[in-house]
Amino acid sequence: MSARPDRTPLARSFFDRPVLTVAPDLLGRTLVRNTPEGPIELRITEVEAYEGESDPGSHAFRGRTARNASMFGPPGHAYVYFIYGMWFSLNLVCGPDGHAGGVLIRAGEITVGADLAAKRRLSAKHPRELAKGPARLATALDVDRSLDGADLCADPPSPLSVLAGTATPADLVSSGPRTGVGGDGATHPYRFWLTDDPTVSPYRAHAPRRRST
Repeated sequence: MSARPDRTPLARSFFDRPVLTVAPDLLGRTLVRNTPEGPIELRITEVEAYEGESDPGSHAFRGRTARNASMFGPPGHAYVYFIYGMWFSLNLVCGPDGHAGGVLIRAGEITVGADLAAKRRLSAKHPRELAKGPARLATALDVDRSLDGADLCADPPSPLSVLAGTATPADLVSSGPRTGVGGDGATHPYRFWLTDDPTVSPYRAHAPRRRST
């Protein structure tokens, strides 16, 4: 008889490590989003690491702003940003307080509350598409800027937390370049995913945006 998964929320010490250590260690663990309608749980299947001031692909590369301030805060908090004027993305802050590091939660499998997620993702044709990509994931989990700075390690639990569960063996994890990142950060192998998992989003290389004439 197998042991039940550990549903203890991850401690702050888990996040207070280098972002490239935390990122693959999040795979297979459960992200919990507590909504007024009920909980939604997601098994994390794809992430991307952003190292902060030293990483050309990071929002923090040019320093601290009002938009990215949460990324510089204590580990174990959420950093939520708005992109392309349409979508939100959820990141988990890692590393020591004052050093900007974050893990973008790119994709996952909804394991609890799929009916709630489906109400927000009416265009999804299959359950595996509910959170297949960072914008879809944020929409399915009802994540917006109101959750920026939320404490994942709070007691009692905040609207967001990550359960300890069980770490995924390294031989089940793949890595490669981040999706859509160009310039000097284009080739960094900072994207991690569960090999062959159907909820992982497709890789897309950076495509420079054309200027209107």
